[in-house]
Amino acid sequence: MKINTNLMTRKQLGRLLSIGIVASAVALGTAVLFRSNFYPRTDDAEIFANFIGIAPQVEGPIIRLNVHDNQFVKKGELLFEIDDRPYKYALEKAQSDQATLEGQIEDERRKIAALVSGVSVSQANIHSSQADINRSAAAVDQARADVTNAEQGVNRARAEWTYSNNNLHRIEPLLAKQFVTVDQVDRARTSETAQAEALKQAQSQLKLSQAGLQSTIAQFEHSKAILEESRAQHEQSMNAVTTLEPLINQRGARISAIETAQYNLNNCKVYAPFDTRVTNLTISEGAYAHVGQQVFTLIDARTWWAIGNFREGTLQHIEPGMRADVFLPSKPNIRLSGVVDSIGFGTTPDPDVFGRLEPGLPDAQRTLNWVHLASRYPVRVRVQNPPPSLFRVGESAVVEIRGH
Repeated sequence: MKINTNLMTRKQLGRLLSIGIVASAVALGTAVLFRSNFYPRTDDAEIFANFIGIAPQVEGPIIRLNVHDNQFVKKGELLFEIDDRPYKYALEKAQSDQATLEGQIEDERRKIAALVSGVSVSQANIHSSQADINRSAAAVDQARADVTNAEQGVNRARAEWTYSNNNLHRIEPLLAKQFVTVDQVDRARTSETAQAEALKQAQSQLKLSQAGLQSTIAQFEHSKAILEESRAQHEQSMNAVTTLEPLINQRGARISAIETAQYNLNNCKVYAPFDTRVTNLTISEGAYAHVGQQVFTLIDARTWWAIGNFREGTLQHIEPGMRADVFLPSKPNIRLSGVVDSIGFGTTPDPDVFGRLEPGLPDAQRTLNWVHLASRYPVRVRVQNPPPSLFRVGESAVVEIRGH
């Protein structure tokens, strides 16, 4: 009876132990499943950083190489230097061309000032000639009036002489008959002689007035000719005056040439655009650098990411901004904090599953695979405060999402 009781106790204990083991396995599996779904983890991850191929913006032989391969360089430090002598000469020539242009502008400005002064002088000559014409016209009018007065004086003198001459011839025959006295005849003869002389003087005055009229007319015509000449000179002076616009418009091109030459000269020295690590350096001093041709590679050491490939079923539990832990197999004792930056939305379709997209109809694959593997999408985790010498691009990593 006692033996049977012991056997029953052992069976009960075994049954309880089995139940406990199964329950523990179920609980552990549930916990693992919960954690894997809500706190996804992947060891399919790599370290990544931005990198650029540094290339010069001017060409020439490298006379100074200030870095070596895999060197860490701070932002603003000199990487390499290209022979700058051709660019110095180009800058000096551009500056000389600019100075020459400014000298031409100044000379042209003085010429224009002289021409403008000539225009003013010709304008003054026009006014002076016009005044001379006005004076000549007045003199012509005065001379014509003098001629008119002289003609009237000749007519008066001729009338008086005619009267005296007729009177003398009338009384001279009367002297023989003693109808008049000798004294009357003498007075008549004297009057006729005086009137004849007055007539001659009036005629002389008329000729003098006529000559004066001709002279003033000639002076008037001469003044008109001078006025026309002054106007022609003024027109010529106006046409000779130029502007500075053609030369001033060249200033922009000359200044641009100087700035371009200065820009090229400054680019003979290439500096680090950010904190970086030099890699893939395969040249030395003396190599000829070409514009836009990569010299070596710079890894941006400011920001590092761990890009982990997560199964598509776990992406619903990952959101940008979640905290994450990053581990490196090469340094398993170091845990790095990160934050989810972004989640991938596309991968290259698998041609064994999806087929190939070609012109025409899609090439769908006919498969009988019973096991379908879940697709994986990249999740980018930005590492916070990374040590500058800890990471290498392409290094294996483990990423675990911790949630908000």
